[in-house]
Amino acid sequence: MPSAETTRASVPEPDHVRPTREDEVAAAGSELIGGPVGRRALLGTSWWTPVRIVALVAIGMFALGMVQKLPCYDSGWFFGAGAQYTHACYSDIPHLYQGRGFADGLVPYFDKLPGDMDYLEYPVLTGVFMEVASWPVLGGGALQDREQMYWMVNAGMLMVCAAVMAVCTARTHRRRPWDGLLVALAPAFALTATINWDLLAVALLAAAMLMWSRGRALAFGILVGLATAAKFYPFLVLGPLLVLCWRAGKWREYGVALLGAVGAWLVVNLPVMFLAPEGWAKFYSFSRERGVDFGSVFLFISRWFDIEITADAANASAMIMMVAACVAIAGLTLTAPRRPRFAQLAFLIVAVFILTNKVYSPQYVLWLVPLAALARPRWRDFLIWQACEVAYFLGIWMYLAYTTSGEAHKGLPTDGYQVAIAVHLLGTLYLCAVVVRDILLPERDMVRRAGDDDPSGGVLDGAPDAFVLGFADQRRHTSRGDGPQVDWGSRGAEPAESRSL
Repeated sequence: MPSAETTRASVPEPDHVRPTREDEVAAAGSELIGGPVGRRALLGTSWWTPVRIVALVAIGMFALGMVQKLPCYDSGWFFGAGAQYTHACYSDIPHLYQGRGFADGLVPYFDKLPGDMDYLEYPVLTGVFMEVASWPVLGGGALQDREQMYWMVNAGMLMVCAAVMAVCTARTHRRRPWDGLLVALAPAFALTATINWDLLAVALLAAAMLMWSRGRALAFGILVGLATAAKFYPFLVLGPLLVLCWRAGKWREYGVALLGAVGAWLVVNLPVMFLAPEGWAKFYSFSRERGVDFGSVFLFISRWFDIEITADAANASAMIMMVAACVAIAGLTLTAPRRPRFAQLAFLIVAVFILTNKVYSPQYVLWLVPLAALARPRWRDFLIWQACEVAYFLGIWMYLAYTTSGEAHKGLPTDGYQVAIAVHLLGTLYLCAVVVRDILLPERDMVRRAGDDDPSGGVLDGAPDAFVLGFADQRRHTSRGDGPQVDWGSRGAEPAESRSL
């Protein structure tokens, strides 16, 4: 008689995971709208699908974030430096409209700027985004009115990016669309969405993760290349993906993804690289020469021990720590009892990059929000991390209020800001530790508890191992608490031709 671990028919047909049944925080929160879903509820019969709800909630939270910027929109960006900090509503967007030449019709990378920053210090695709947003604003009128309109146009474009980010995250794990609410309801997302242009790269990477989960390696690579052309960090996910494909023997798919990423990046960058090489190189030279700045572990150490850390020393130290972390993640991937999920490793590599960077701007939290929702879809841990990030968000603005208030000293002094940095670092490390624990103990992973293997893994989902190190367990089954053993990958594993959007 066949056993439970070998009989696929014993596993029920896949359905949506209901967070109010598996997550106590989600269940408690659902009391605001009537409580957890009942077992007799008719699901899938309404226009209000999970993905549509997630999209609308994300747009609503984005709008609330815009409202939070109202004190600055009215006056804080334009009259005095302190108000935009005391109201915690600062944004780079209106300031850079004039500061980077958009108010004067200058072309990014080609036209030299007056002042200390001679060229735009952003990657090319972000520069294109900034330029396109300036087109409806060009013309007469007071500078303040134009800066307000520029911020509003950018906010509208970034709202589209926010909706794409939330929808793609909700659709990446087929059986867990409600995990998209972690992204849509993230407080730090609403607070930081319009500080800068990071949401463009975040949305492109979220779309790339969706494409990989559907087995579309070329589309994934193209989107990663475009995301890297908008912000530096997205290319990092190609590192852990290489090790995962090595363990699973999926070299062809990785090669296609890599070629797509390199090709897309070159298509965006080559024209500017050859026609305006000095302007194109500004982002890279600025990143290299930039000194230790806000929110970084280097700033914390330098102030705690009262030492000076030069830009070169910080670059070298960051590189050493990053390489060591990459080696550790590779070792973890090849020796884990079960091949880690792609989203778990993508989160870890980006988190390490943030933790070892020379600067941590408040909006960098957006890089991690969708990856965290896929890597550890548990409300308690997600909200603990978000609370730490909100504390840092308030801490940096109150510190800047303190430094710009002169003798009045209104705000958070240096020691208080050190605490805010420590809270941010510890919160991110906590979430990293929980994800690593899930990798080492797959039965603790919220995604794998339901019998799934790697729903964001595409061709890796349910694939046997081809290469492992040490005592990695190549069996494909795990115990589901009090239930029967389930063959990992038996849920949701579909033929490639059936994996549509």
